[in-house]
Amino acid sequence: MPRRGLILQTRTHWLLLGLALLCSLILFLYLLECAPQTDGNASLPGIIGENYGKEYYQALLQEQEEHYQTRATSLKRQIAQLKQELQEMSEKMRFLQEKKNVGANGIGYQGNKEQAPSDLLEFLHSQIDKAEVSIGAKLPSEYGVIPFESFTLMKVFQLEMGLTRHPEEKPVRKDKRDELVEVIEAGLEVINNPDEDDEQEDEDGPLGEKLIFNENDFIEGYYRTEKDKGTQYELFFKKADLMEYRHVTLFRPFGPLMKVKSEMIDITRSIINIIVPLAERTEAFAQFMQNFSESNFHNYTLVSLNEEFNRGRGLNVGARAWDKGEVLMFFCDVDIYFSAEFLNSCRLNAEPGKKVFYPVVFSLYNPAIVYANLDVPPPVEQQLVHKKDSGFWRDFGFGMTCQYQSDFLTIGGFDMEVKGWGGEDVHLYRKYLHSDLIVIRTPVPGLFHLWHEKRCADELTPEQYRMCIQSKAMNEASHSHLGMLVFREEIETHLHKQAYRTNSEAVG
Repeated sequence: MPRRGLILQTRTHWLLLGLALLCSLILFLYLLECAPQTDGNASLPGIIGENYGKEYYQALLQEQEEHYQTRATSLKRQIAQLKQELQEMSEKMRFLQEKKNVGANGIGYQGNKEQAPSDLLEFLHSQIDKAEVSIGAKLPSEYGVIPFESFTLMKVFQLEMGLTRHPEEKPVRKDKRDELVEVIEAGLEVINNPDEDDEQEDEDGPLGEKLIFNENDFIEGYYRTEKDKGTQYELFFKKADLMEYRHVTLFRPFGPLMKVKSEMIDITRSIINIIVPLAERTEAFAQFMQNFSESNFHNYTLVSLNEEFNRGRGLNVGARAWDKGEVLMFFCDVDIYFSAEFLNSCRLNAEPGKKVFYPVVFSLYNPAIVYANLDVPPPVEQQLVHKKDSGFWRDFGFGMTCQYQSDFLTIGGFDMEVKGWGGEDVHLYRKYLHSDLIVIRTPVPGLFHLWHEKRCADELTPEQYRMCIQSKAMNEASHSHLGMLVFREEIETHLHKQAYRTNSEAVG
């Protein structure tokens, strides 16, 4: 980073040059306005021999006088504006000179116990260093996590819905729409005009021309705001005819956007082990395998355990069953529907020794309630929509995760003391929050939890039973649909009264 004195000298030099240019501009405008205007093609009155009366010349003089008064007023206004700009630049130069003197005398900011940043650029970089961008922040629990929100060119997938917002929305607010457009354009600028330190290679098009990315190459992005530091943006771009992704990290430390990182990611050789623990549930498993086969997967390994079902135990065994080197793992459940695009997101957001991916699943409600107006619910593929009455973001669930085997083994895997339903995934999640790894927590559009009947066994501990009942209640239907069920008798009574009144009026 340049020394402070050199920066201040450079700024002072440019300010002095700006002052000289402003003075020259004022002088030029003055001379221009004071010079008489002539028109070489205009003829003077009386030359051609026509007779002009006194009234004509008086009108002509009055018109010229009004013209010059208007021009003089405009010139005064421009001069006043230039004087104001000159005064502002003088104040900036005086401020920089005072700052230079303060720095030379070794006097710091006394209002804070810590040494204030030497200049604005250093302060902005310090905000990036404090944020959870390059290294994970050790957090006490899952409640301290600031999740990302994901977005594409047309939609934003947001966790905080409340009673009015929707799980999938277009950025209808102009400020949010302008923000995301600005961020995508900044990411394209980073890719198309890389710096020397960017981790990407120059790549030519099919005809040898320079490869230029545009907004149509934007695949997905994530953003989150730390209220005391700024907003982080993770952007992914890819051309249809190329295999590599371009990843750009930007940060806005309550100031201008700043580039943190730009890199190329090749996921073509990234193998994913999808590990699914299962006990009974044969119908659900058949549906899962059908969805699995549609994604062109053909390699399966069955590991049998002759013991009481324990989800953490099953995932532990499945994770350690792979002995062919480093591998990316996706811990999944049999009632999960995922797309091929999600698996690419899994590859892009997990990195050994650096970050693990904890996507938020979109959980579908009971189709018998959602589609009560139909004779039968539509096929599963037609239920995969992000609507307020069709499902919700399951932000209290941590069972679906993408992480590398080495990170899983280093962190210690699942807690084998947890028995039965639930709890083991939260314990693993907390282990990562206590580590230096970055936890990417965000809703993703290609991951769905299919509704199924949930039974909370009596053998569960009080905490597990409470979690099971909470999950069961939230998984059944939306707020509005549950309200319709609660007040069903009242609604039916009202409809009967309305029908009786209508029939009575018709008879009368």
